Amino acid sequence: MWKETRERELGKLHPNLFSNRIRKTRLSSIQLSNHKEIVSSHRGSINSLQVDLTEGRYLIAGASDATVAVYDVQRATDYVEGDQIEKHKSIFVINKQHDHGHKYAISSAMWYPVDTGLFITGSYDHHINVWDTNTTQVVMNFKMPGKVYRTAMSSLAKSHMLIASGTEDVQVRLCDIASGAFSHTLSGHRDSVMSLEWSTSSEWVLITGGCDGAIRFWDIRRAGCFCVLDQSHSQLGRRPPLLQRSATNKVSTSKSSSSAQSSFEKVRAPQKKVVNSNALKPLAVGRISNQPKGVRQRLHPGMLSTHDRATAHYGVVTGLKVTEDGMYLLSAGSDSRLRLWDIESGCNTLVNFETTRLQSSKAIQMAVSRDSALVFVPCMATAKAFDMWSGQTMQTFRGHYENVNCCWYSSQDQELYTGSNDRQILVWSPPKFTSDETNQRGKGLSIAVDQDNWSD
Repeated sequence: MWKETRERELGKLHPNLFSNRIRKTRLSSIQLSNHKEIVSSHRGSINSLQVDLTEGRYLIAGASDATVAVYDVQRATDYVEGDQIEKHKSIFVINKQHDHGHKYAISSAMWYPVDTGLFITGSYDHHINVWDTNTTQVVMNFKMPGKVYRTAMSSLAKSHMLIASGTEDVQVRLCDIASGAFSHTLSGHRDSVMSLEWSTSSEWVLITGGCDGAIRFWDIRRAGCFCVLDQSHSQLGRRPPLLQRSATNKVSTSKSSSSAQSSFEKVRAPQKKVVNSNALKPLAVGRISNQPKGVRQRLHPGMLSTHDRATAHYGVVTGLKVTEDGMYLLSAGSDSRLRLWDIESGCNTLVNFETTRLQSSKAIQMAVSRDSALVFVPCMATAKAFDMWSGQTMQTFRGHYENVNCCWYSSQDQELYTGSNDRQILVWSPPKFTSDETNQRGKGLSIAVDQDNWSD
């Protein structure tokens, strides 16, 4: 680290390259935190975790005892063992005793993407609640036809305020916060929808995974899905970078144009006028023939019967995660398989992730590092970090006593949060030995606590 810092001071190292090196170094040294501890307020398994996307400060957790709690992961509420360990207690907890609290397990809890003034919870009691963080009151409620397995909102959306919900029903419903009603439904799955994810490159594209083993892509502006992933449709390796692809495309187009021009001259030369009207006329070069092939190209792949029954996993699709650049999709299934998909081509990249056991009875929440180099996956009682492009296990995080259900990676602090059936939320972070705040607390100096109201 000191070598990179010296090179940065001398101007030999670009600032972005310097920050990337430091980030990768910290990411590779993640372990069970020796300075931060979250005091869980739940009496049931932790099913969902998320740190807000605006400040990276507040962690929301939903549990099977119908409680949802919010923790401040930046400011500790207590210090123990010589002020070396920071304890983070919940800021507030909403449970069954609340007037509008959920009655059954909370399966999904998330922040409103652009503001911490709202958060959304989905539960097995067939309800999705939109909460006001300042008053901890329900401002909107959506009644669903069955258990709610997963909810999601697009972090890119500027034209809509839709909550996508996956339930026991075969249809995916979009709840509109602006109107307080269902905007429309997406029909195509043949069984319950257990996982869903919005695209990170388009605010209109939604990806869903069902208990029928299918992964479908939807453009919410039009009817029907436009792509169904097929595990037998594969390609080897990663796509080349955009610059390299554009250069190769220019070379190929120039070669093809020259070859097409020469072939055009060769084909056109021997053509002569045909006197007999009953004779077959040669097709003009470059003209599009009126054949059923053109009609087939206009149809959505998801509407064709052969593609409509394609499966991505042999069993339930339990988890989905899109990379930050929106180019790749990682899926997990009850067949204990992880698959990496090229979103542009819809192909299985055939990355061989090392053999591991995955939960099959409930949805899991995966996380991806900022540079998409590592993916964090709950694997029974452990959480594993896989290399995205080779499938090798880079790290194994052991600390929970029971199955891990959810992971959330905070790229701001390079910290990993995991929730488990043992009711605990563990923090995994780079080791920390000394800090200015710790020294000041040891000397008896007071530090002002940041009292921040929830944004409107």
